[in-house]
Parts: sequence; C-alpha cells; structure tokens
Amino acid sequence: MSTVIMHNVMSVDGFIADKNDDVGPLHEWYFSGDTPIAEPAREEGFDHSSTGSGFRVSRASAAYVRDTWASIGTIVMGRTLFDLVNGWEGEPPAGDHVVVVSHRPKPEGWHPEASYHFVSDITAAIAKARELAGDRNVAVNAGQVGSQILAAGLIDEVAIDVVPVIFGSGKRYFGDIDGQHLLEDPHVVIQGERVLHLKYKVRR
Repeated sequence: MSTVIMHNVMSVDGFIADKNDDVGPLHEWYFSGDTPIAEPAREEGFDHSSTGSGFRVSRASAAYVRDTWASIGTIVMGRTLFDLVNGWEGEPPAGDHVVVVSHRPKPEGWHPEASYHFVSDITAAIAKARELAGDRNVAVNAGQVGSQILAAGLIDEVAIDVVPVIFGSGKRYFGDIDGQHLLEDPHVVIQGERVLHLKYKVRR
C-alpha cells in the first residue's frame, strides 16, 4: 500500500508562504546548486521527462529529492494552490495524477488530457489518491488541506524542507490544526545547502 506523505518547503518559523501566497526565498535552493535533478533520473530510466526539469540543487539534496519525486504516484492539493499555479498546466512536478480537494468542479475545458480529479471530501480524496498511486506514494501539500488530512489520521509521514529564513507571518505549514499530534524521531535528516531535509513518521 502507498504511503501518504505530507510535504512542503518551510521557513524556520513554520510558514510555507506569506499572507499573499508569495513563497519568497523558500524555493531558491531548488535552483542554486550544481547538481541537476532531471538528467540522472532519465539516465536511470525514469520516464517522467518533465520531472525535475530546470532544477539544480546541491549534491547532498539531489539524491533525496530525486528519490522522493520518483516515488510519488499522486499529489493531493487544495483548490487555492491549484488556482495559484493553474494546476501546473496539467503537468504536475512529480507523479502521474493529481487529486484536488475542492467543492468546485474542474474548470470547464481545462486540460482534459490530464489526470486531475476534483473531490470535495478529504477521506474520499485520499482514497482516490491511493487508488491512482498504486504502489507509489501519495504526496499531500501542507497547509490548510494538509492539516485537515493529518488531523483526520490519514497522514503516514511528515516531510519538511526547512529553509533558513524567518517570515514572521503568513500561511502555516500545519494550517490551523487543533490539538497535539505526536511524531516519531526523524528517520531522515539531510543537510543540504540553504535547506535541511527532515522526515518523520506519524505516531499511531
């Protein structure tokens, strides 16, 4: 069965964007390194040619990011992010499928060839994402929708790429989640350049 992983890049004070949904310097590490992500993935026979295109990270981050993206079958995102990036024009950065948690349907005529599925309920969204992912992982974008899915007990792991910047305010990684939710000790700790990769299993 696929693993459901909540993931995002985050400031050290817990934000994934400012109040205007601007990520500021949070993604600069994706383009400031000397190791491309896409080319080695193609050499190894990974057939998602658009995955990692244009990204150059540090050597320490490259293997982690490449393996993480290659493991994703489905991305789960909220409608706010879908609208901000226009669903990446039907070509997600990783995986073959996207499930959008939204009470509004897919925009009429929007990229009919893309495997994008609009589901109004988070439980149904994760079930659909698992079905589409098969043996590969489900990646859930952090934020309001991600925190709802975590609070519902549907997240298996939490992955955070921590960038050394302080936002002070904005959109939180864990949204408006209520109560305490215990995680295990991190089983992945990788120091890249201008980023620290952490991964925790959710304690059951």
